[in-house]
Amino acid sequence: MTADSGPPLSGIRVLDFTRLLPGPVCTLYLADLGADVIKVEDVGAGDYARRIGLGAGNRTPAQRSDGNAPSVFYRNVNRGKRSLAIDLKTAPGRDAMLHLVRDADVLVEGFRPGVMASLGLDYPATAALNPRIVYASITGYGQHGPRAAMAGHDINYLGYAGVLDQTGVEGGAPALCNLQIADLLGGAASTAIAILAALTRAARHGHGARIDVAMADAILAHQHFALQALETHGHTLPRGDDLLTGGVPCYGIYPTRDGRYLAVGALEAKFWRLLCATLGRDDLVAGQLATGAEGARVRAQLCAQFATRPLSHWTKVFDAIDCCVTPVSTLDEALHDPQFLARGMVGTRADGTHFLAPPSKVDGAPVDARREAPMQGEHSREVLREAGIDTASIGNLVDEGIVRISSR
Repeated sequence: MTADSGPPLSGIRVLDFTRLLPGPVCTLYLADLGADVIKVEDVGAGDYARRIGLGAGNRTPAQRSDGNAPSVFYRNVNRGKRSLAIDLKTAPGRDAMLHLVRDADVLVEGFRPGVMASLGLDYPATAALNPRIVYASITGYGQHGPRAAMAGHDINYLGYAGVLDQTGVEGGAPALCNLQIADLLGGAASTAIAILAALTRAARHGHGARIDVAMADAILAHQHFALQALETHGHTLPRGDDLLTGGVPCYGIYPTRDGRYLAVGALEAKFWRLLCATLGRDDLVAGQLATGAEGARVRAQLCAQFATRPLSHWTKVFDAIDCCVTPVSTLDEALHDPQFLARGMVGTRADGTHFLAPPSKVDGAPVDARREAPMQGEHSREVLREAGIDTASIGNLVDEGIVRISSR
């Protein structure tokens, strides 16, 4: 990055009405790329992600000493943003928000269909004031369709899209993943991509866009391998039987002597041959893609051999052999992994808690972690002043409880 170019989204202002995970991660992407993200919260509970995991026994030392300190989860997905706490159910609150809409580039919301219209802040209302605004809605099932008004979570979207049916081991029940695939791939990443595309058009042609992202849709749209099986065989294969779910010996999870696991991804013949040679098992080369009884036999042979040594032994062996055999690490191990550290993926705050850096390195610039996630209403005064609202009017909004002010 040259000295005068700045971050890619420098000068872009985003009004973020979302909370919890999908929307905040979407706007985190934008903040990390330099956008000014204003987190719009109510004057009551605000974004209740602040309290996730803050049971008395689960707080960091800093959080135990300060009852108002937000959760690490909240801090990680809302860093680099500013907070405006305002009551949009009042006429003065809506009027103040419309001042911000006039100069905003992006608005992101994650309410059920109809909520923003009830606040007078739907796309027609905002576009009438600001034709170049990029207006993105993130919902479970989209703005129309028979399930549009239904509630849902990651597990529900994965279920409807056929992903859960494909996830798990042979003969077992569908398995849950602790990475929220629909929320993050569907809600956060898909929306961010659409926003960036719409911003490009707005810059070129002067008019914005209405973006409708359904997390269930976005997950269905990525079912490429399962669709391949369906179209080829007339049905998807049972859990654990497909190429990438453990159906062949060269791609799967194998336990080690100490109860840990190895991830074997030797899909290419050259990698599989190297794996077999390293183990002294050239007799298994022909079984790379074996299925049925022969595939089970080859997997059993590998299981037996990997079970003779602990994970540390096999990690040392395969670190020197480039054949896609790697440890199944814990998150704590990942945070200290030399590759991730070399890439600047893990940051540490003064209180010892960690944050995860953006995966995309634009001009090699590191993430700016100096701006912590905001307290509720921390930036209310300055944001409203920037929107052209005078000091006396802001004071009245605060006195009437329409705007909340907080400080660290």
